[in-house]
Amino acid sequence: MVDVNEDDLTLRKPDRTDPTALHDQVAAAIRRAIADGEAHPGDRIPQAKDLAVELGVNKNTVLRALRTLREEGILEMGRGRAIRVTASADQSTLTTKAQDLLDYARHQGYQPNELVHLIQRLA
Repeated sequence: MVDVNEDDLTLRKPDRTDPTALHDQVAAAIRRAIADGEAHPGDRIPQAKDLAVELGVNKNTVLRALRTLREEGILEMGRGRAIRVTASADQSTLTTKAQDLLDYARHQGYQPNELVHLIQRLA
């Protein structure tokens, strides 16, 4: 078991211009850090108050994101405010869905760069 410092966990700060709710952005940032291998099952991650300071959001926003991840089975929130990674966030699912989208776009006559432009317009 390893304690992951705030410095070890690279989290993208929420984009306040993005229509996605802040707690969803925080959950996504933590999911991505885990998927990228910055924390592994059994590792402890920083407390909500520390994550809130790092991300520049309210502690309640972080707590809501952590509850979401707990419900997904990615985190376990124990006594003494310990937060542990219980499962790896699955990057392979995202890769599979992206490949499916790329295959579908090609089938419809779109080139990969056209798909990228379409996604950028929607983002």
